[in-house]
Amino acid sequence: MAGKLKKKITVGTICNYAIITLITFCCLYPFLNVIAYSLSGYNAVLSGRVTFYPIDFTLDAYKQILGRSQIWMSMKSTVIVTVLGTFLSLFLTVCAAYALSRDYLPGRKFFTGLILFTMYFSGGMIPTFLVVKQLGLYDTLAALFIPQSVNVFNFIVMRTFFRELPKELEEAARIDGASDIQTLARIILPLSLPIIATIGLFYAVGYWNSYFDALLYVQDPNKYTLQLRLRSLLFGGELNNSAANQEGLGTQVMSQSLKMATVAVSTIPILVVYPWLQKYFVKGVMVGSVKG
Repeated sequence: MAGKLKKKITVGTICNYAIITLITFCCLYPFLNVIAYSLSGYNAVLSGRVTFYPIDFTLDAYKQILGRSQIWMSMKSTVIVTVLGTFLSLFLTVCAAYALSRDYLPGRKFFTGLILFTMYFSGGMIPTFLVVKQLGLYDTLAALFIPQSVNVFNFIVMRTFFRELPKELEEAARIDGASDIQTLARIILPLSLPIIATIGLFYAVGYWNSYFDALLYVQDPNKYTLQLRLRSLLFGGELNNSAANQEGLGTQVMSQSLKMATVAVSTIPILVVYPWLQKYFVKGVMVGSVKG
């Protein structure tokens, strides 16, 4: 048995693991560096000794950032946009994808073509801005998720998934007297949990990280999203001024720690969603694998 295991460990296998480890470290290093800077002490940051682990551990930067009411208001706005936007996007995408995946729907190719057309051509930034303003959505959180509630790529992926489901299931439901809505809710959706969780995660990450839409459509500082607030803190000089009042000669170093802490605060919440959704991926695969 030991001989068989030794035969499987080849030079190629060792090289593959080494390359994967190197790529993983290169991907994780920027984030680890941000966390390390945000948790390191003043002297460690000043001397440039911080790499990918904290030195002279301290939470002072996080205490200052989380002590700002603007951060919590922006967090609230971002959560509202992400939750409402994700549910609206999933609802519209599921309805459109299911309807246009049915062969018996009249004009499905025409409507699918219209949707695909918007993937390659759009009205442009200024016309879109004028439409948002005319609809009364300007300077509201609704402007951050209603105009872009359906992503064409996500629609195509979900429509393809629905088309690959066994048609016998839908035919059996019709024989039992189920309507299209009942078929979708009781049969199609339970079998589609993996794709729904995946597309939902795509939408959630997109809304959470959305920055340019908030920059265009939101003017009230009390409605700033977390990413827009992050821009204001990093490039508006607010952190530098705060650091100057507290650190004197070490203004640049202290502002660096505050900036890293701000980046971490805006990034970590959405990262928590990934392991939480992992069980839904597994559950969806198991439900979809049950036959009969």
